[in-house]
Amino acid sequence: MIKQAYFAGGCFWCTESIFQRVRGVIEVIPGYMGGHIKNPTYRDVCNGNTGHTETIKILYDQDLVSYGELLEIFFMTHDPTTLNRQGNDVGSQYRSAVFYNNFEEKIQIFDCISRLDKEGVFENPIVTEANNESSFYQAEIEHHDYYNQNTEQPYCQFVISPKIKKLESIFNQYTI
Repeated sequence: MIKQAYFAGGCFWCTESIFQRVRGVIEVIPGYMGGHIKNPTYRDVCNGNTGHTETIKILYDQDLVSYGELLEIFFMTHDPTTLNRQGNDVGSQYRSAVFYNNFEEKIQIFDCISRLDKEGVFENPIVTEANNESSFYQAEIEHHDYYNQNTEQPYCQFVISPKIKKLESIFNQYTI
């Protein structure tokens, strides 16, 4: 069965490139969620005044990868302990958030956060928001498949490539 998941883990170029490499993920679409205006643009969101966060929408086959496995990958491939920041990307548009579709997903999110905090996986507590799914606005076409089309760009080499290597080393059993 095909399902949807929504993750915001900083720059959507990073999260898109991670989940494009996960077995069972059919499509990854960059966009914006969690704000208060309709049809925001990249420029609007980057100004930090819309309340949106850069988010990816994932279509996945739950027979090949579970929501729990996607959550685990999400938390381990970005820093969920920094508020409104991922590395040098600073602002509320880069905050860590998960948008759940139903009560079961909400429970899984909070259970995952609680377990990771309890196990001390990160030095600091997780600050990732868990929000009810809201309107998803697809990003402009130039943001789609960004890493795969721009692997030589410095941001891709120094920020995204190490995240992909981390994915492949920790979650090799889930990668394509």
